[in-house]
Amino acid sequence: MDAIKIYFDIGFAHIVNWTALDHILFIVALSLRYQFADWKKLIVLITAFTIGHTTTLALVVFNVVHLAKGWIEFLIPVTIAITALSNFFVKKFTFKSKFPLIYFFALIFGLIHGLGFSNDLKSLIGNGDGVIIKLLSANIGIEAGQICFVIGILCITFAAINIFKINRREYLLFVSSGIFALAIEMAAERIPW
Repeated sequence: MDAIKIYFDIGFAHIVNWTALDHILFIVALSLRYQFADWKKLIVLITAFTIGHTTTLALVVFNVVHLAKGWIEFLIPVTIAITALSNFFVKKFTFKSKFPLIYFFALIFGLIHGLGFSNDLKSLIGNGDGVIIKLLSANIGIEAGQICFVIGILCITFAAINIFKINRREYLLFVSSGIFALAIEMAAERIPW
């Protein structure tokens, strides 16, 4: 039972701290276009990201996949930049498609983000007993942390649009521009030579 709490806390702390800025920026870029009324779509979106993230965490922990850390650290801000850029193409906020492109971004880019945490988690989990429980607990902690950020983003978006009366598209473009700029700077600093 202690292992469940320990690894939940590790997963949660991986998301809910400022050293995880790249993960936070990605979650913001993913969920920025949505509001509270879109909560079902957001759950699918964040779950798609978690599925991708969990898959690569498991593949690395079980020694199936390995990618050089330099490339992972470079690719993570690239995924953030692409996701932020995709927000520029949102003209209407109706989201009628069952599987919009952003869901695929969340899933595929989740694979890359999972690689970023996988080596650290692998060294903590080791090869002993309870690997699956530890891995599952860490991923549940990650999901809980992501949900906290999504709720925060939804509250900020609600305030910006409904209280401060900022145009929804202008808000989306402004914040996405900032995320895009930060992601490009991060990617430039991390180019693996």
